[in-house]
Amino acid sequence: MADKFNTPLELPVSEETLLAINAHLSQLSPQDILVWALTHLPALYQTTAFGLTGLVALDMLSKSGHPIPKLIFLDTLYHFAETYELVQQVRTRYAVDIKVYKPEGCKTIRDFEKKHGEELWEKDEDTYDFAVKVEPAQRAYQELGVRSVITGRRRSQGGDRASLQPLEVDETGLLKLNPLFAWSFGQVDAYIRENNVPRNQLLDQGYRSVGDWHSTQPSREGDTGERAGRWADKGEKTECGLHKNFFEMKLRAKVR
Repeated sequence: MADKFNTPLELPVSEETLLAINAHLSQLSPQDILVWALTHLPALYQTTAFGLTGLVALDMLSKSGHPIPKLIFLDTLYHFAETYELVQQVRTRYAVDIKVYKPEGCKTIRDFEKKHGEELWEKDEDTYDFAVKVEPAQRAYQELGVRSVITGRRRSQGGDRASLQPLEVDETGLLKLNPLFAWSFGQVDAYIRENNVPRNQLLDQGYRSVGDWHSTQPSREGDTGERAGRWADKGEKTECGLHKNFFEMKLRAKVR
């Protein structure tokens, strides 16, 4: 079945081809999806914030017998110290090339706040999301020639992710592979523990999902969502903007 698809895939991918690919990938294990991607997806990178699912994918890639794709880490400048420590652990453990991208023209929080003002995430979250995630990601894709990315999204995370397919094409034409799309949190957690995969130490301190320090807090009693504690005071918000429509985000953002 896999041999019917070009290696690498010719872009753009038609809707008919995408449907056939997803029908095929839906029957495979995450490991086999990743191996398929390594031979079929052009200019493949892994985007990661070093969450559990992304770490599982990285560990699986390290055992695939193929070279590990380069990683793209979007450094918002507001990550926890534990997240930066994890980046170093991953770099050492897997000997992987990590490409770090920060908000445009900014090396430090001071630079960012001089350019955008203090607590931008409170004043204009669309502009904040665009400045720290969306624009740096697009810049990375252009500079590195990225055509395909591996993500750590899963259906069980809910929100906009509930209907994920193994492979998607976004509005810019970027291919997004979601190898663990069908896995539950329990399966991810079990893999992490059984394979001694590095993980963020904040997960042992009551956090369920780790993002920027100003918009992440430990889960509270009664919280059931896998991403509980992220944007807890932002109502229905479930995404940072990276997996939303790029052109709509750009229109809403007030960047200078």
